[in-house]
Amino acid sequence: MNALQNFLMKYLMPIANKVEQQKHLQAIKDGMIANIPIIVVGSICLLPTALMNLFGSGPVFDALKACNPFFSYVSLFTNDILSIYAAYLIAKQLAKRYDIDNTETGIIAIAVHLILVGFSVENGIGTAYLGASGLFVSIISAILSVEVTRFLIKKNVIIHLPSSVPAMVGESFAALIPLVINVAIASIIANVTIITTGKIFPEFIMGLLAPAISTMDTLPALLLVIFFTQILWFFGLHGPSITSAVWSPFAIAYGAENIANFAAGKPVTHIFTFGMYYNILQVAGSGLTLGLVILMIRSKCKAFSAVGKAAIVPSIFGINEPVIFGAPIILNPFMFIPFVFGPLIVTVLAYFAFQTGLIGMPIANPPGFMPVGVGAFLMTLDWKAVVFVFGALILMGLIYYPFFKMMEKEEIKKESQAVEEE
Repeated sequence: MNALQNFLMKYLMPIANKVEQQKHLQAIKDGMIANIPIIVVGSICLLPTALMNLFGSGPVFDALKACNPFFSYVSLFTNDILSIYAAYLIAKQLAKRYDIDNTETGIIAIAVHLILVGFSVENGIGTAYLGASGLFVSIISAILSVEVTRFLIKKNVIIHLPSSVPAMVGESFAALIPLVINVAIASIIANVTIITTGKIFPEFIMGLLAPAISTMDTLPALLLVIFFTQILWFFGLHGPSITSAVWSPFAIAYGAENIANFAAGKPVTHIFTFGMYYNILQVAGSGLTLGLVILMIRSKCKAFSAVGKAAIVPSIFGINEPVIFGAPIILNPFMFIPFVFGPLIVTVLAYFAFQTGLIGMPIANPPGFMPVGVGAFLMTLDWKAVVFVFGALILMGLIYYPFFKMMEKEEIKKESQAVEEE
């Protein structure tokens, strides 16, 4: 065990620290996560459509059909233009890390993004890539606009007005040259792509990313994500915070695409979504520790019982830091196998449950920190997802049990020794 810990500390921790400190990856992660409220609102507005499909006909169906235009109108300006919000939010996060005016830079990113994803159609502009299919281009738009702006500021290629001018006016003029140069670069990229490839820029980018995008929605990719998340937690680093810099753009894009396809009556194909990660694979927190918390509550060890009682309510809502740090699970040799490898078993079972149709596919992105089972139901509108969640938690409880009993025995012995010494 010590040899494994030393090996991981030597080779894995430096990589994790670099990922955590990499400005672009963290800005992408934070910007995408900041976009989730938009997705949640859009998901909620799809519920009438889902319920209409459920009822098929009758008075409830007719009532839902009558009010559905109100909800679909909201969805049109949330999920259907999701990439615009993403470009702004990612650019804002990256600009903040460079100490640049992030509001103006975010607006520049929107302009760049619209030029890159827009294309001419008869009597208007094509909007096919303003939604989920344009999310990866929004990352490019955001990074490009911020880096160009940063370069111009560094070289002092901006308009400076006298200090007597109101700050708001000064900031607007300071952003003028970066805006002009950014939109010029975006226009050149868009037109050169069409001329050289015969495709519009987002179509060209999606073609390049197709192998990576399809690979992330596979069982091996999910297993790697969960494994590294658990390993990092075991060594005291916030696993999801680090690994989500890599997987969250894909998972959020998959979820948004599922929502759009469901709304359009098309097949829903993606398993790995942001909601699936937190409401199935990490339900009750990383390591699915609710069963462990219950074991601790019932423990004869006073310390474990106290931690379990303090952790039970947060765990129900997906917050399990009290048990991770309180047990502790971190660097605890008794907990290494169940905490790191137990969730991999649940991941395999969940993947095949979705793939075989045992559980309905993710068609919504529920709000965070929902009680155990509630998020899974809202995500799929399938009661079997709730059954799976509780089954997974019971399974994890059984996996934790023998290791916990060994740990408990050791801790009770320590408590007894402490009492005798007193």
